[in-house]
Amino acid sequence: MHLMRRFALLLIALVSPLRLAAQYTRAASERPRLIVFLTVDQMRPDYLDRWAGQMNGGLARLSRNGAFFTNAFQDHGVTETAPGHSVTMSGRFPRSTGIISNTAGVEDQQSPLLTSRDLPASPFRFRGSVLLDWIRTRDTRSRALSVSRKDRGAILPLGRAKQNVFWYATSNGEFTTSRYYADTLPDWIRRVNARRVPQKHAGEAWSLLLPANEYAEPDSEPIENGGKQYLFPHRLSGNADSAAVDFPYTPWMDELTLDVALEGLQALQLGKGPATDLVAVSLSATDYIGHRYGPDSREQHDNIVRLDRALGAFIDSLYKLRDSSAIVIALTADHGVTPYPELVSKRANKPLPPRYDYGPATTGLRSALTFNHVDPGAISLDGGLVSVDRAAFAQAQVDPEPILRRFIGVVRTTPGIARVDRVGDLAGHDTVSDVVRRRWYHMIPADSPVEYVITPKQGAYSAGSKIAEHGLPYDDDAHVPVIFYGPWFKAGRYGDRALVVDMAPTLASVVGVPPTERIDGHVLTQALMPHVRPPR
Repeated sequence: MHLMRRFALLLIALVSPLRLAAQYTRAASERPRLIVFLTVDQMRPDYLDRWAGQMNGGLARLSRNGAFFTNAFQDHGVTETAPGHSVTMSGRFPRSTGIISNTAGVEDQQSPLLTSRDLPASPFRFRGSVLLDWIRTRDTRSRALSVSRKDRGAILPLGRAKQNVFWYATSNGEFTTSRYYADTLPDWIRRVNARRVPQKHAGEAWSLLLPANEYAEPDSEPIENGGKQYLFPHRLSGNADSAAVDFPYTPWMDELTLDVALEGLQALQLGKGPATDLVAVSLSATDYIGHRYGPDSREQHDNIVRLDRALGAFIDSLYKLRDSSAIVIALTADHGVTPYPELVSKRANKPLPPRYDYGPATTGLRSALTFNHVDPGAISLDGGLVSVDRAAFAQAQVDPEPILRRFIGVVRTTPGIARVDRVGDLAGHDTVSDVVRRRWYHMIPADSPVEYVITPKQGAYSAGSKIAEHGLPYDDDAHVPVIFYGPWFKAGRYGDRALVVDMAPTLASVVGVPPTERIDGHVLTQALMPHVRPPR
């Protein structure tokens, strides 16, 4: 199996650029003028069916009338925002994009923000190309806009491209960018900020959109929001600055983000020229609300219904501004979420998985490093990633292996931990039927200092966590929707296994441009209309 897989990869690498380009040829009249790529942060695909009867807006339109791959996944180990967004339009796993966690995402001290005190950010860690780069190799007139609540949600879909990239800063409640992209904010963003939308919501309450009896979820689970203010309504602070900080924890955040995207589309005249332009919108409220209240909460239910309406209004407005026959819309998520284990145990009468605690293992590790006069950061733990600074050990003239073995041994016996894998051993074992191993293999770049990866038991949470969690290589966190909508796609539900890495090459096929480098995804030809199917 492994020899066959390697042989197949070799054949892909040997495909000539001319032949690859021929497969993506598309006449100008057949290309979309605009691609709108929507990423809903922490969106589980089951939401689209669970509350379908109460949705008739954008989510309903896309899932019912688009090409909806219901068996789709982010196929890597650390299911967090930064790695997930690095995949969406690159067609490559994090092992190739270089974005392996939120903490090693977009923070960059050399790229301060223009108008806020939030952390400086840029795509300097991102490796390789994205869909926009492929499009611009044919026509440099193609332009892009990317907006999000989060810096990483706005930055990473466009890779290293210096386009129009803006995100929301909680330090002042404004959309901003960093000096990687510009020295000043454009007038249209200044106009958006001048309206002070988050501040004007100060003192307002997020109340249920529908009658309370239309929500099956109890509004009385004290595990939600750390046991504080977990009942509707949820009122923002009357102080304008405090309201801006809490604004992302309401559905209003996504409504504002979509409004900003439409305003930018108009100001930049995207989708009106001869080239294919791109608008990326990452919607973050589902993640903020999901963390506070969990995936089975009344809050998430109400948020999804509201998001459906907001997306409906967005699509209706978009089609008034641009010709709908020239637009492709794609939707996915950067990751899912694992329900609170205590609620799962209670509601399904299942055994409660233990919460895992790395504390004893890391305490022993620090003691061993200190005793051997090695830099305490020479072995570090970021979630389930164990990094080793071998240069630090060499400088201290200490063999790291005994310390590593002792630390990993303690981790392996920690309650709630399922397995610990050595990164160097991942490729040498079954990565087909062993889903966890495969997703870790897709995660770690060859030159990464990460030497071990830790996987807790399925459904387990970390000790002391008061929020709903994601980040593990299990389906709860990896299962996401993949939807394409527009004249180039055949509507329907597709049960075929699909990956988020397949989205960029599929969109590239529609535009008629080849990827400029080897990618991990492939074209989802089964969803394409016959006249846009690339030749085999």
